Amino acid sequence: MESLTNVQIPGSKSVTARALFLAALGDGTSLLHGSLDSDDTQAFRQGLRTLGYRVEETGETWAVEGRTDGPPADSADVYCRDAGTAARFLPALAAIGHGRFRFDASPQMRNRPVGPLTAALRRLGSDLQFEEHEDHLPILIRGAGLRGGRLQLDASVSSQFLTALLMAAPAMDEGLEIQVTDMVSRPYVEMTVQMMRDFGVSVASDQDTFTVPAQRYSAREYRIEPDASTASYFFAAAALTGNSVTVPGLGTGAMQGDIAFVDVLRRMGAEVKMEESRTTVSGTGRLSGITVNMRDISDTMPTLAAIAPYADGPVRIEDVYNTRVKECDRLDACATNLSAMGIRVATGRDWIEIQPGRPGPAVIDCNADHRIAMAFSVAGLRADSLTLDDPQCVKKTFPEFHEVFRDLRNQWRHATGSFQ
Repeated sequence: MESLTNVQIPGSKSVTARALFLAALGDGTSLLHGSLDSDDTQAFRQGLRTLGYRVEETGETWAVEGRTDGPPADSADVYCRDAGTAARFLPALAAIGHGRFRFDASPQMRNRPVGPLTAALRRLGSDLQFEEHEDHLPILIRGAGLRGGRLQLDASVSSQFLTALLMAAPAMDEGLEIQVTDMVSRPYVEMTVQMMRDFGVSVASDQDTFTVPAQRYSAREYRIEPDASTASYFFAAAALTGNSVTVPGLGTGAMQGDIAFVDVLRRMGAEVKMEESRTTVSGTGRLSGITVNMRDISDTMPTLAAIAPYADGPVRIEDVYNTRVKECDRLDACATNLSAMGIRVATGRDWIEIQPGRPGPAVIDCNADHRIAMAFSVAGLRADSLTLDDPQCVKKTFPEFHEVFRDLRNQWRHATGSFQ
């Protein structure tokens, strides 16, 4: 089937945040093209400004004036909103500098752990204090540079802690060697390493050991690719409804691991065509049950969970414990919402199994989580009367999601007369 619809997906949140960090430590002014403008990236951008960096916007191109020795400010009070990237990356950047830097966030982000990062920063020489609860924001850092050296890190909760340390490593006095245990979301780390190299530093990796010598990032122009996690909702929608969708800018050359979600859809029966710079998914009118390990693409777990009732057999998703410590407990949120739709669900510590069924009317509890809202919007293409209790939470990563999704539905309806 030829694609009926192209969907322009906004820039990757993950790539935008990393590019902002790397540009901030670069020698000169970097131009970031295709940047994502959403709540999370606005929080990151404003955080840099609060730390004294000059960041200018011209549409989707952002100019960042970098400094190789850490933040220009000698005092800052940074509010990270709900953004995990800001709350976990920016403290590592601040610790490189010299001054008093305080980090706080929304109640939702305060509940999410930062302990692996803060413990590592302390071992590397940072003077860091928790103001309220151990291992959680708000935190106060008295920056005096980081000496670097050798470090062991448990990366079982989030790869963001490892990413923060890797990106800061070139600015440490001795560089950094990190030995990692129990890593989740490995493709995100591989993306980090590739982007560090793109900004001019050398990184050596040997399985779970990363070595970064002391060196400097170079300013550059950088193109940010579309967000693969966001694309998963549109790929799933095509597979669910028997339509086709093409996402330009994401193909065989994509850095983001979540593009592998299309392989899950292929195993379930969808047709997938990946080219160098675009990917097309076409529904075939059938979704097969599947057992899949989603440890490396866990941000797409809710997408699969939301369409699972329409498969012809059980869908079991395994090795996704880290989704319990995201914006919400996503395993529990998916199970609760599917149960409300009349679907039989079982969960364990790191898995969820969903039985086929006919979803009924329900109010979806989004838990203020953009991924729950967008995933169950896909389920609503075939369910009877699903209502999101907090549709605007999508502004975290895709403020225009509902409008773009509605336009897609309308184009399919006009072209085929139905969704199925």
